[in-house]
Order: sequence, then C-alpha cells, then structure tokens
Amino acid sequence: MLNKKKAKQILNLLKEIYTSTDTELIYSNPYQLTVSTILSAQCTDERVNRVSIELFKTYPLITDLSNSVLLDLEKIIFSTGYYKSKSRRLKLMAQYVIKYHDGIIPNTMSELVKVPGIGRKTANVILNHAFNISEGVVVDTHVKRLSNRLGLSKSQGPRKIEQDLMKLYDYVDWNEVPLRLIFHGRKVCKSRKPMCDNCEISAYCQSFGKF
Repeated sequence: MLNKKKAKQILNLLKEIYTSTDTELIYSNPYQLTVSTILSAQCTDERVNRVSIELFKTYPLITDLSNSVLLDLEKIIFSTGYYKSKSRRLKLMAQYVIKYHDGIIPNTMSELVKVPGIGRKTANVILNHAFNISEGVVVDTHVKRLSNRLGLSKSQGPRKIEQDLMKLYDYVDWNEVPLRLIFHGRKVCKSRKPMCDNCEISAYCQSFGKF
C-alpha cells in the first residue's frame, strides 16, 4: 500500500485535473440528493438526472413521495434499473424519515444508516454533499477499482477500503478523495479498457502497463 506522501501527491494531481468539488448528481436540497443517490445504484448520474426532473415535479416534497403509488413511481424511475426495489426503498425511506425525523433528512451517520434504502456509502454521499460533513469516505465501484489499481488499498471489501483511505488521508480530504477518484474512473481509468497511455497519474500507478 502507498505511503501517505504518495497518496497525497495523487490527490493533489487529481485536484488539478478535476476541479469540480461536487457530485454530478443534480439536486437542490438533502431530500433530492437522498433520492438521487438511492437511484444512482447501478445507474449513471446522467440517467438519474434526466429521470429526476419528472420525479421531483411529481413528488416535490418528501411527504408526496411517502404517499406515492408504487406502480406510478416505478413508471417514472423504470429506466434507472432495479425499479421495483428502488421504488420500495424510496417510499420506505420517505415514510421512515417522516415518522422518526419529522420529514427532515438526518445529518449523522448513525441516524442515516437506520433509514431504509440507505447504507454507509449512500450516507457518506448525503453527509458530504448535503451537509458538508465527513464521517467517512465514499467507496463505490470506481473508488474500489482505483484504490486497488493505484495501491491505495489491497482490500476488496468496501468497508476495509474506506478504513485504508481514512488512514492514508487527512480528515479534510475525506470528501475530496472519492470525488476525484470517481471522476478519473469514469473518464480515464475505466473498468474494462483503462486509458493508461492518456493517464496523467500513471507515474504513481502500480498497475500501469498491466492492461
């Protein structure tokens, strides 16, 4: 596993390449971000953003979503994949937040992971981007892949990878690390055909030349 100095050099370089400091999901409040993040499982942010236009017109408030008819909800989010399970999760999430949090999305990890449809990864996204709070590091498929390829972590499990990244990086960077790795994973270090010859961080990559 890389040391903290090299890990920091990778992040600094990625910051220069990818200057955005927010997720590519389009949202206006914690409720919208929560819904969009749940929908983003096994789906591109671009697709979610297209679907969310109609979704939030139909269900502008969390109370509207809690009272939704599943068949109607399924039709709107159909193209995001796994639409039946996602519809159930969205409705259960809304009902739970209304019942236990007066309709306000909670802003702590301990409370968020109790909400139906929200795991640690989703909770980290919500905390980071809706509340500017870092209680951990988001580990999605891109972060997992790049962490292994770059040598930031040798682990396969998301929770262990998160712990490795939290040890390598200072608290102030916990939100920055996954964001930049995700951008790089989408644009360059792709799953099947990584663009190693066009990679600006190849000098730090332990997997360079292996594809």
